[in-house]
Amino acid sequence: MSDGAVDLKAEARARAYSMPLEDINVADPELFKTDTQWPYFERLRKEDPVHLHPAEHHENGAFWSVTRYNDIMAVDTNHGDFSSEPSITLADPMDDFTLPMFIAMDQPKHDMQRKTVSPAVSPQSLHLMEPLIRSRIQHTLDNLPIGEPFDWVDRVSIELTTQMLATLFDFPFEDRRKLTFWSDVATADNSSKHFKTDDPEMERRGYLFECVDYFTRLWNERVNAEPKGDLISMLAHGEATRNMDRMEYLGNLILLIVGGNDTTRNSMTGSVYAMNQFPDQFAKLKANPDLIPSMVAETIRWQTPLAHMRRTALRDVELGGKTIRKGDKVVMWYVSGNRDDEVIENPNSYIIDRERPRQHLSFGFGIHRCVGNRLAELQLKILWEEILQRFPEIQVVSEPERIYSAFVKGYESMQVIIPSRL
Repeated sequence: MSDGAVDLKAEARARAYSMPLEDINVADPELFKTDTQWPYFERLRKEDPVHLHPAEHHENGAFWSVTRYNDIMAVDTNHGDFSSEPSITLADPMDDFTLPMFIAMDQPKHDMQRKTVSPAVSPQSLHLMEPLIRSRIQHTLDNLPIGEPFDWVDRVSIELTTQMLATLFDFPFEDRRKLTFWSDVATADNSSKHFKTDDPEMERRGYLFECVDYFTRLWNERVNAEPKGDLISMLAHGEATRNMDRMEYLGNLILLIVGGNDTTRNSMTGSVYAMNQFPDQFAKLKANPDLIPSMVAETIRWQTPLAHMRRTALRDVELGGKTIRKGDKVVMWYVSGNRDDEVIENPNSYIIDRERPRQHLSFGFGIHRCVGNRLAELQLKILWEEILQRFPEIQVVSEPERIYSAFVKGYESMQVIIPSRL
């Protein structure tokens, strides 16, 4: 970590503990862009773990921050009191641009739509996909430059996850980077570099309409063909999804694209960054590659690729000594729960041989637990099996550029050098 980054974190800590509690706004994307959110969450966990943010502090109105591990679990598994409708992010759907998707639905519709696509990532499907995943990872790693800097995010993380998405959708391989772009614009802040006009919201809609138009062509090809194992065929032939309108189709596409992109992509980058921050753990992994599955789980906890999910209270609920009123927004900060030292020992450290490495919140719990979690773990596992066979080290040469978002906790770019091959 550079001296500048150390200074920034020290300043953030001083600010987090000196400002009035009611002025803390952990939904500020700038905190995540600068990786300075940690002391604010630490203070909330200690002093006000179920914290009401007043409406004047956020463009999307008042909301509750739930920051402790056990409280987050209590909300995430209580589908009777906390609804995923109308949105799993702080922003409510716009009246003229609503994207229904099964992650933002309650039972029974959620369960029926999720069941339609889940065979794509079943254990049997993953077993069949494993050789293809491995060959693509081998090809990607074998073509990386040696001894010169390059962007790991673009050359490895984005490339591998986009190839995987193209396979899951049976999407034209030559156009696969469109999937990355649509994922990015779907979740990007209005100040993102992806937007070139002074009306980013309308620009975003235009890009997403391009997405649904492209996928509608694929739908029309497959709805009249024999059902196959790709996600579009599953949606086109599934009883719970074949009659979706255009916006619900788009909503579920965005869910599957973002879900298949962000978790894996940012964990792939986060794993390399973590190994540089904790070189003793990289030495431990090289000495014992059998630790790779444990390391993968620890990476996903330590990185926490999606910082939060939102619920809406269906009735008045008591939580942590506070009364959450019917209709209130409730944000489960997975990124904070994964650093809760009352549940996870030494949580700020990256420890690849933890006793219970899968004890984390990154995939969520209950009916909305990440449907592709095993696929994400498999991709990371194979990536590191192949890295260890090729490279004695991967050096991060400068602090990574992080995404300006309090939802997607990830990386825009990260410059690395691979000094040599084995």
